[in-house]
Amino acid sequence: MAAVTAAQPRSSKTESYVDNKRKEDIRQANIKAARAVADAVRTSLGPKGMDKMISTANGEVIITNDGATILNKMEVLQPAAKMLVDLSKSQDSAAGDGTTTVVVIAGALLKQCLLLLTNGIHPTVISDSLHKASAKAVDVLTAMAVPLEISDRESLIKSASTSLNSKVVSQYSTLLAPLAVDSVLSVVDPAKPDMVDLRDIKIVKKLGGTVDDTELVKGLVFDKKASHAAGGPTRMENAKIAVIQFQISPPKTDIEQSIVVSDYTQMDRILKEERNYILGMIKKIKATGCNVLLIQKSILRDAVTDLSLHYLAKAKIMVIKDVEREDIEFITKTLNCLPIANIEHFRAEKLGHADLVEEVSLGDGKIVKVTGIKDMGRTTTVLIRGSNQLVIDEAERSLHDALCVVRCLVSKRFLIAGGGAPEIELSRQLGAWSKVLHGMEGYCVRSFAEALEVIPYTLAENAGLNPIAIVTELRNRHSQGEINAGINVRKGQITNILEENVVQPLLVSTSAITLATECVRMILKIDDIVNVR
Repeated sequence: MAAVTAAQPRSSKTESYVDNKRKEDIRQANIKAARAVADAVRTSLGPKGMDKMISTANGEVIITNDGATILNKMEVLQPAAKMLVDLSKSQDSAAGDGTTTVVVIAGALLKQCLLLLTNGIHPTVISDSLHKASAKAVDVLTAMAVPLEISDRESLIKSASTSLNSKVVSQYSTLLAPLAVDSVLSVVDPAKPDMVDLRDIKIVKKLGGTVDDTELVKGLVFDKKASHAAGGPTRMENAKIAVIQFQISPPKTDIEQSIVVSDYTQMDRILKEERNYILGMIKKIKATGCNVLLIQKSILRDAVTDLSLHYLAKAKIMVIKDVEREDIEFITKTLNCLPIANIEHFRAEKLGHADLVEEVSLGDGKIVKVTGIKDMGRTTTVLIRGSNQLVIDEAERSLHDALCVVRCLVSKRFLIAGGGAPEIELSRQLGAWSKVLHGMEGYCVRSFAEALEVIPYTLAENAGLNPIAIVTELRNRHSQGEINAGINVRKGQITNILEENVVQPLLVSTSAITLATECVRMILKIDDIVNVR
């Protein structure tokens, strides 16, 4: 017997890891850094969340409570914390909304993982259990979801309003939500009904007025004035529009060289040739019946000179110059015309047709509007107004989130309640499921279920309510079978959230849980950081 007891310590020594301390320290450091990032954005969750003022190195100031924007602007150095920044970017590209939610869920999961690790559960066991729990969570959410028809405009507007209600510009949600819905529905292609390309919705920002003056324009808007040189026209009815990518200016030599002119006759001849060259071009343009020119910005030489503008004005052709290269595709798709790269290819069939092109004064500047386009492509333009640049930028970010929400609903047509209802229901059902599982798995799934309560807890906390009382009441309601009971932050009590029109797309919730779980599993698996110089 004595021989057996003596042999035991030696065998356990050879089987155990010697240096586990460092690995535990690295894991703890990673989890703490990632949780610090999650705590930074936690206060901006929900309709009563706080806003962040971000001051950049070049003196620019941004006021926002959009999780993706806040994290994007933060200079995070710790590699594990950077993963949370990437996590919010992934949610932004996958669903467009719920960027704060996904980071807060990840932070809560990491907190639970730290407890499990201290209790001696192996990271791989935790990781596998989280994966199972997230798959089960997606099934539970899908079972809770309410199907939606794309023709049901009211439900789409409710969902967009829910997204806008937590933004700085929430008081304008009654204007921006229908605007977002109409703009997405106008670019949906019947041939591919579940695909929406948000690049077909152009957002133009113009200082002056208030957010109330924001409008949806069926056509094109250029944030620049028409060329006024030599009294050119600024309004054109029955417009025939050409998008040109060549320069209406005297040609230059292909190589860098100078021409020496010795006497005046040669100089006159050069000027005369230049005039004839430009006149020849303008005659070809006029011959096709074109009366509006959109000229792409040129980097090689001036796209137009004073002389060419003078002749274009005489020919009664309206000129809008310095059109950005990246806008050309959108413009040609909208006008249903072709860009013209050379004067020799200038033909009438390449022109776009519109009822009216006019210059309009807005605030302290001018814009050019193109309306009544014939055979218009599936695009639309939103003109955002605001009293200062901060408000305009935030309105654009909020509108982008609302557009993404509507896009989610077009691609996956299910709605789900908001206000912390899905998270509490998940927590309840996963908690019940964990009792059926055996061993460590059940323990880990229970921790996952507890972590999801962070969303209703934070919503209540940010609204200035008593979070413990609210979450306990919410749990009680859900256990009685009210699966759509959620926190109504305006009334400060628990109500049926679907009846209050607080709804969100199913895709936002499912992608938040799957992405957060994936990120946490990845952080758990890291046991060392190697710096390469």
